[in-house]
Amino acid sequence: MNKVLLKLALIGSLSVLSYPQTNFDFDFDFAQFGYDSSSNYIEFYYSFNQNTLLQNVSDTARYLEGILDISIKDSLTGNEIVNRQWRITHEFNNSDSLSKSLVGIIGYLLSKGTYECKIGGMDSIKSENKKYFTEYIKVNPFVGEKISLSDLQLASKIIQDSDNKSSIFYKNSYEVIPIPISVFGENQPVLFLYFELYNLKAQDRSYPLKLNTIIFNSRGEVVSNKFKMVSPNVNSRVEVGTVIINKFPTDTYTLMITLIDSVSNYGVSSSKRFYVYNPSVEIKDTSSPSITASFLSQFGAMSEEELDDLFNKSKFVATSSEIDQYEEIVTEEGKREFMFKFWNARDNDPSTPRNEYFIEYLERIEISTQRFAALGKQGWKTDRGRVYLKYGEPSEIERFPNQTDTKPYEIWHYNELEGGVIFIFADLTSFSDYLLIHSSARGELRDDNWYSRIQQL
Repeated sequence: MNKVLLKLALIGSLSVLSYPQTNFDFDFDFAQFGYDSSSNYIEFYYSFNQNTLLQNVSDTARYLEGILDISIKDSLTGNEIVNRQWRITHEFNNSDSLSKSLVGIIGYLLSKGTYECKIGGMDSIKSENKKYFTEYIKVNPFVGEKISLSDLQLASKIIQDSDNKSSIFYKNSYEVIPIPISVFGENQPVLFLYFELYNLKAQDRSYPLKLNTIIFNSRGEVVSNKFKMVSPNVNSRVEVGTVIINKFPTDTYTLMITLIDSVSNYGVSSSKRFYVYNPSVEIKDTSSPSITASFLSQFGAMSEEELDDLFNKSKFVATSSEIDQYEEIVTEEGKREFMFKFWNARDNDPSTPRNEYFIEYLERIEISTQRFAALGKQGWKTDRGRVYLKYGEPSEIERFPNQTDTKPYEIWHYNELEGGVIFIFADLTSFSDYLLIHSSARGELRDDNWYSRIQQL
């Protein structure tokens, strides 16, 4: 405690060097790893761009200092698990380059549940210079009875068999240096990858599993597809890898890892988006036929189970005849072709090489999964999840979680839909499962006496 107070006192006596500032640059990323059957270990990676931090100077030293701010709240109970700030200080001299970022890591053990995590960074001298992110993280323990894999951690460098065990980036004999900004290219030509596999020996498995590494560009084209077989001679293992980025054109990419048990027809996957900046690499023109082939190839990389799962999540925007058609298809290839035609028909702008509506819908699935899980139901299966998938982000949400005379409820406003409509959800069971009780949208449940249903007796 004395050391902390001394640092604060010294900081108070420092003066500030003024120099031209760019927009404040703070980034973060996170990844979950298995811990036990009831919890996961969450790592938060952060970076401050040194060029956007104000400089402090004393008679003997110069400093850069950012403040890391993290709060974690249980979405079900509202209980605050974490609410802390850290000062991230870097001393430098005139010969030091300030082009690099200050990178660090904070980890927490979280039990099964859904959490609202707010992560921010600010300048310790000028608090207006700040940047915040909000993530809804669902913790579903990886350790269990079925094969599973952790989140993917992208890194700027991985040192194998590292002797630096005191490093904050050391784990499982590796030193993994995170890259929260997730940008690769001219200045970072190699993408390093770390993840973990669990429960490989479950169900007395004696045969190998297939581990796929697939990379898609923003147009849905598969730009890399590799696989290897994994022997279940241990129950869990660490996997590391590299991707050479120097020939990738500037674009947004998605890295997907799948672990497949072909005998039991079961698989799991994890993905991570990253960005490439390679201005010297030419972007090749893509004609309409190859665009079609590339979009179809995205479904070609999916198993039948994944196709069924995606269509179940797509039913909210499907017609009744389309649902009947899909349910009559018995072949995997037929389902791939149906899914291609289904989403291709919903492409808002066929002249562009990417299906923006499909990409946006996939993002809605991910967000609804994280935000709206309740009572063991996946987020997209809840009423709020369904409405979010079908109509997107509301224009405004009014929340009433702690009223004395009513049960908790929310009013979602969609100002651009049908001239303006509302959806009202209420937690009638007191288990955070908000049910739709009224809407003014066409085709949705309407109950003009909805308020009487939420009054406390």
